[in-house]
Amino acid sequence: MADMIDDDIIDPSIDPETKKIGIRHVKATNAAGTRTKIQVRDFAPVYTDEPDSLGGTNSAPSPLETVLVALVGCDGVIINGVAEAMKFAYAGVDFACESEIDVRGPKGVPGVRPYFQTAKLEILVYSDETDARFDQLRKNVEFRCPVMNLMNAAQVEMDVTWKKLPAGEYAGSVE
Repeated sequence: MADMIDDDIIDPSIDPETKKIGIRHVKATNAAGTRTKIQVRDFAPVYTDEPDSLGGTNSAPSPLETVLVALVGCDGVIINGVAEAMKFAYAGVDFACESEIDVRGPKGVPGVRPYFQTAKLEILVYSDETDARFDQLRKNVEFRCPVMNLMNAAQVEMDVTWKKLPAGEYAGSVE
């Protein structure tokens, strides 16, 4: 996906000749259980855990669920950045995401990968832009989204559906 270059790909929003490395830091602690407390910058701690069915205490999203959180969050950021660069008007975006994993993989069964087999992602963009501009937005988001590209590089079978709905139908809000 990231190696796709065509006429619909917009110019980078940064000097492509100047290397600029971004560093991300997290700290975490785990008290010999399934629950992990994670600190990111100055935010309140984030926790991960496993469901009861997998031996956890079901007190927080699982690490793999947080990967899906990262996917939709990343797409939200990249959609906004691409829309700004394109001067693409939209009222909002709704996401629905699910994945399949063979739980034998993380339990150590040889030959069974310990991460997602498949992932489905539905992206509803509320916009009155033309279909051609919507398609250009989609191509650029898929080209730029780091998390989507990580999943593609890991050969997760991605089923991504994009739909454009009228801007006036957007009912969501981010608090």
